[in-house]
Amino acid sequence: MSVIQQHNVKLAGTGPIAMVFAHGFGCDQNMWRFVAPAFEDAFRTVLFDHVGAGGSDLSAYDPEKYASLDGYADDVVELCRALDVQGGVFVGHSVSAMIGVLASKKAPELFNILVMICPSPRYINDGDYEGGFSEAQIAELLDFLDSNHMGWSQAMAPIIMGNPDQPELSDELTNSFCRTDPDIAKRFARTTFLSDNRADLVEVKARCLVIQCSEDIIAPLSVGDYVHGNLPNSELVLIEATGHCPNLSAPEATIAAIKAFL
Repeated sequence: MSVIQQHNVKLAGTGPIAMVFAHGFGCDQNMWRFVAPAFEDAFRTVLFDHVGAGGSDLSAYDPEKYASLDGYADDVVELCRALDVQGGVFVGHSVSAMIGVLASKKAPELFNILVMICPSPRYINDGDYEGGFSEAQIAELLDFLDSNHMGWSQAMAPIIMGNPDQPELSDELTNSFCRTDPDIAKRFARTTFLSDNRADLVEVKARCLVIQCSEDIIAPLSVGDYVHGNLPNSELVLIEATGHCPNLSAPEATIAAIKAFL
C-alpha cells in the first residue's frame, strides 16, 4: 500500500501551492470539513488521517514508532514528499501543530508557513512554564483513559469541545473518540500529553501563525503566549472562540485568521 493510501489522502483544489491539514488527537480529517474548502480556490488542499485514525491503514500502526511525535512527523515528511509538496502551508490542530514543527525541522523545504491552531508544546506545568495541567492531573487523565476508554470519551469530549450551547459538536467529538481503536487511543494520548517540544520551537524557520482561542481548557492563553514568544517568526491571533476545536466550533473566525495571515 502506498503512503498516500495508507493515510487515506484526499486531494482538492488546483492552486500551485499545497496546503496540508493535520488533525488532532482522537479525530480525523473530517474535522476540517468547514475550513479546508475555503482554500480550494487558491491552494491544492491535502487532507489525511494519521496512522491509527479515521480511514488510515491500522495495520501500519507501530507502537514503537508512534511512542514519540517524531514518528508522526516522519509520516508527514514521507507523505508530503510523495505528493511533491515544496514551500507549502501546514495547518496543524492541537498536537499536530507540534508534529508540523518537527516535520519542518526534518525537512525545511516542505513548508514556508506553519499554521498552529490551539498548539501546546507541553501540557504539564514546569517551573515558570504554565502548560495548564499538573503532572498528577495528566496522570489521572491517562489512568482514566486506560481503565475506561468509552467513559473517558463521554466525559472529556464536552470539556475539550466547550460550547455547551452546541451539544451536537460534543457528540461528534465523543463519537470520534469512541471510533478510535482503544489501544491506539491510549498510546497516542500518552505520546501527546507527555510530550515536551518546547526546545523545538526556536529552531523553526518557517513563518508561523498561532491561533489561540479566548477560552481553551486544553491550551490556555499562557501556552499560546509561550509558543508565540519562542518562535523566531510568528504572529499570535486571539479569536473569540471557546473550547479547543475552533475548526468545528468557529470555522469562520479560523478561516479569516488564516486568510489574513496568508
